[in-house]
Amino acid sequence: MKAEDFLSAQQKDRLVAAIKEAERNTSGEIRIHIDDTCSGNPMKRAGQVFRFLRMDRTARRNGVLIYLACKSKVFAIIGDKGINDVVSAGFWNDVKDIMTGYFRNGEFAEGLEKAVSAVGEKLKAYFPYHENDTNEQPDDISFGNPDR
Repeated sequence: MKAEDFLSAQQKDRLVAAIKEAERNTSGEIRIHIDDTCSGNPMKRAGQVFRFLRMDRTARRNGVLIYLACKSKVFAIIGDKGINDVVSAGFWNDVKDIMTGYFRNGEFAEGLEKAVSAVGEKLKAYFPYHENDTNEQPDDISFGNPDR
């Protein structure tokens, strides 16, 4: 199964809507990226994708990437400096635990949606929406193996 086919069209639409809803209350940026495979460390790969998608260039350094390699069955969450400096040490593990619970039951879209919601709430707390905020990143899901 290719990364683009991992989720149904309805699931993709639901996740994009969840990203839009989460970002409505924050200046933060959330992206989901799905690869086919990840042959190495998923955190390292997430970092590569994060930079390739230019998520490290947001004005407030508050981008968050949720990365999943569907065939390899690994995932990671990476946040930029701005958000990493303010969240508790265990926050990213808490979000991963939420996702793991859903993923074990084969509910991948639901796990991703819950992760987006949890990240959005945290971004809202530390980076609330301001009237002049712009959407610095697309809300769509990215797929494939960019920059390999």
